[in-house]
Amino acid sequence: MSNDTQSARPWLYLASQSPRRRQLLDQLGVAHRLLLPDADEDAEALEAERAGESPEDYVQRVTQAKWQAAQQRLRRRSVAEPDAWPHAPILCADTTVALGEHILGKPADAAHAAEMLSRLSGQAHRVLTAVVVDGHARLSVSHVQWRALSTDEIDRYVVSGEPMGKAGAYAIQGRSGAWTQHIDGSYSGIMGLPLFETAELLKPLGWHF
Repeated sequence: MSNDTQSARPWLYLASQSPRRRQLLDQLGVAHRLLLPDADEDAEALEAERAGESPEDYVQRVTQAKWQAAQQRLRRRSVAEPDAWPHAPILCADTTVALGEHILGKPADAAHAAEMLSRLSGQAHRVLTAVVVDGHARLSVSHVQWRALSTDEIDRYVVSGEPMGKAGAYAIQGRSGAWTQHIDGSYSGIMGLPLFETAELLKPLGWHF
């Protein structure tokens, strides 16, 4: 993004590697620039679960922690290269899948992905996405109902590679959409960035939708 573009309209930093979040910001018409972790940052450590923590508390805590880490990252870069890293709002988001009170994060490997998908088969579950912009937060909670899956369907989905890196081992916008019987909530929130909540956070900062 050029400096001319930055000064011409509101823009923000997106502290996320998710291509889906970039796509959804583009859908809203929100100009953005990536603010990704440095090589020496342990971003995965921020997602560690705490005993007794509810899925709602977990996803909001993790998102706030990611936003604070991104804020510190921007400060460091602004000191080193003030022209290259000007001040702008920072957006962070995190998504988790919950079956009851059990959190289903990103699968560690193919076997873990298959185990998660087997647990979700034929079940209703929650998808929670928290969004933080400039310290202000919103939470989107959606309920998803899947039909029962065969072992063969699960195996073929895992082999496709789509479950890896996804909370709950699936992507609603991908092949798993064929299993989804009912959604009560936000489709974009299930993808990883709830557009309604995001727009509400951005309006006070100068965006118009």
